[in-house]
Amino acid sequence: MKLNLIKQRSLWWGISATFILAGIMAMVISTVQLGAPLRLGLDFIGGTRLQLQRDCTQPGNCDEPIETAVVREVMTAQGLGDSNIQIIQGGGEQPILSIRSKTLDVEERSQLETTLKQKIGAFDPKSTQIDTVGPTLGKELLASGLLALLLAFVGILIYLTFRFKFDYAFFAFVALFHDVLITVGIFSIFGLVVGLEVNTLFIVALLTIIGFSVNDTVVIYDRVREVIKFNPKQPINQVVEEAVNQTLTRSINTTLTTILPLLAIFLFGGETLKYFALTLIIGFISGAYSSIFIASTLLAFWRERNPQPQPPEPESVVAETESPSITDTPSTPVIDAEFSDEA
Repeated sequence: MKLNLIKQRSLWWGISATFILAGIMAMVISTVQLGAPLRLGLDFIGGTRLQLQRDCTQPGNCDEPIETAVVREVMTAQGLGDSNIQIIQGGGEQPILSIRSKTLDVEERSQLETTLKQKIGAFDPKSTQIDTVGPTLGKELLASGLLALLLAFVGILIYLTFRFKFDYAFFAFVALFHDVLITVGIFSIFGLVVGLEVNTLFIVALLTIIGFSVNDTVVIYDRVREVIKFNPKQPINQVVEEAVNQTLTRSINTTLTTILPLLAIFLFGGETLKYFALTLIIGFISGAYSSIFIASTLLAFWRERNPQPQPPEPESVVAETESPSITDTPSTPVIDAEFSDEA
């Protein structure tokens, strides 16, 4: 399998731009409607969450489905009309009624449960869950999560600058921002469409996505640097395309083997880990895509227009040999021979 990476880079950039723009639009709408780009969960904004499941051991108690409109009427009558109401599928056969509202004291919770019991049936006390988080703690958790993301970005940028060059590090940073933006945008859409909330596990998932994505990008950049080392005169577009194709199988296999267990967690892991796994699946796919199609093509685009100076070629040392001087008239020894005439 060989990709025509450079020739089709407008297509790759267009796909990313479509997802990013859709996510930004969703975040703007969410900010107008909810006061935040995402539908923040109880961990961040504080309040009380009730999870109630009907007791199906009582005859006729579970014959009718839970109507959200009926629950909303009960909440409005008690001055809780702006509460978030969800019907989620739990581990049993019956769905779970999840209510998130402002902070309620014990008396208010008891009154609410009693009224709901009269309207939609008795609840199983063993399945009832009540969580309360103060608004101050929620704001601290949100601030800590955002600070952790910022420090992760800065640390990765500094590390890549020292390991490679600044342009490598900058485009790897762009790819990381691309992954986070797409993941946040998709969850913003989910928050508007299906009322999906994000909690502290969402921040943990984003930090994990950053680590996974930069690892894939570093592998490709290492191969780019090796190809340049052995072929310094080769055009940068060919260098990048060759490097990506050499590491393509590795990138795809790594992503698939990581996503498969996450998919199992999403399908069978229960409500607590379900959307944490979904966040990682979206982020890992986006991370593999950005490493292959975004970080590499942006580097080639930049280097093509800003070529780097080539290292000077080593001068060839030519050994000059001097020919020895040869005398034209060789010196011949003179031998004096004395002859005596004998009589």
